[in-house]
Amino acid sequence: MDTLLQQLKPIIGLFGQSPYMQAAVVILLSLLAAKLVSLLVNRGIRKLTGHTKSTLDDQLISLLHRPLFWSVVLLGLLLAATVAELSPSLFTFTRSAILSLLLFWWMLFSLRASRVILISVSRHSDTSSLVRPQTLPLFTNLVAVIVIALGVYFIFQAWDVDMTAWLASAGIAGIAIGFAAKDTLANLFSGVFILADSPYKIGDYVVIDNNVRGMVTHIGIRSTRLLTRDDVEVTIPNSVMGNSKVVNESGGPYEKYRIRIRVSVAYGSDIDQVCALLQTIGEEEPQVCTDPAPRVRFRSFGDSGLIVDLMAWVEKPELRGRVTHLLNSAIYKRFMAQGIEIPYSKQDLYIKSLPDTPWQEPSH
Repeated sequence: MDTLLQQLKPIIGLFGQSPYMQAAVVILLSLLAAKLVSLLVNRGIRKLTGHTKSTLDDQLISLLHRPLFWSVVLLGLLLAATVAELSPSLFTFTRSAILSLLLFWWMLFSLRASRVILISVSRHSDTSSLVRPQTLPLFTNLVAVIVIALGVYFIFQAWDVDMTAWLASAGIAGIAIGFAAKDTLANLFSGVFILADSPYKIGDYVVIDNNVRGMVTHIGIRSTRLLTRDDVEVTIPNSVMGNSKVVNESGGPYEKYRIRIRVSVAYGSDIDQVCALLQTIGEEEPQVCTDPAPRVRFRSFGDSGLIVDLMAWVEKPELRGRVTHLLNSAIYKRFMAQGIEIPYSKQDLYIKSLPDTPWQEPSH
């Protein structure tokens, strides 16, 4: 700052020896310099970045324009305050106010630039990347907290405020809050791990502890929301999700889901005919996938019939109930038409013998 002031003294000395006049000249020169920097950014650097394929540099240059302009202006105001020979108290106040505004502009730029960078990184991420669309809110909020905390710290330093007592008080308050909100913090940390590990994503069908089944509609820091097949939204705390067995029906190499139709046919039925008929029913259903193709397996000899499975795949887990209904209906109709008996549980009562004593009417 002193070196720059020494270089400007010959120029501002041409306008007289009045400190206020020289301060006004410094302010005008700073405005002119800020305008030149703005033109350089808009017409020079932006023209160079326009030849690149990525739009990230264009967005960063667009965000950088205003902080650079006001940084030059504020530095000019700080020089003007030095030239104006203000009283020590007034100069200290002016310097702190100018530095606070300068820090505010760059803190705002850091928040916007970090968000743009994280969004760009998440768009070009894969399943093994740390920053993905699922974890984007986590990293955005984390960077925002760090930037704001550093910005507030340096603003306090600009006003010569000792932060030692504040930091000690914050540590004690943090311990008290941690004990009071341990459940909330457990959900918070579990949410961070879920977003980072990504065992499921929005749109997946999951089963929680073989009890709750639904589609994931929201993954937050505190809880995860599922929409069941009854159109009922279930909110589960992330601490519960983190300690539960989660079956992701949409996971694996593809989203297809296999359904199993178990049929029992009476002993004496033509098993080859049964298997061929089930195979035909599976292949004729339009909502059943052709790849993988439906399969039929003769499983076991049951108590009252032969156990045969028709296994077929559907495109999405939510189609399981509908396609099961269609296949069951088709199997029942075809079996009835072909005369294939589907056994059912029944009980036969056999009387081995009648009592020898003749029945007598009771006396009154």
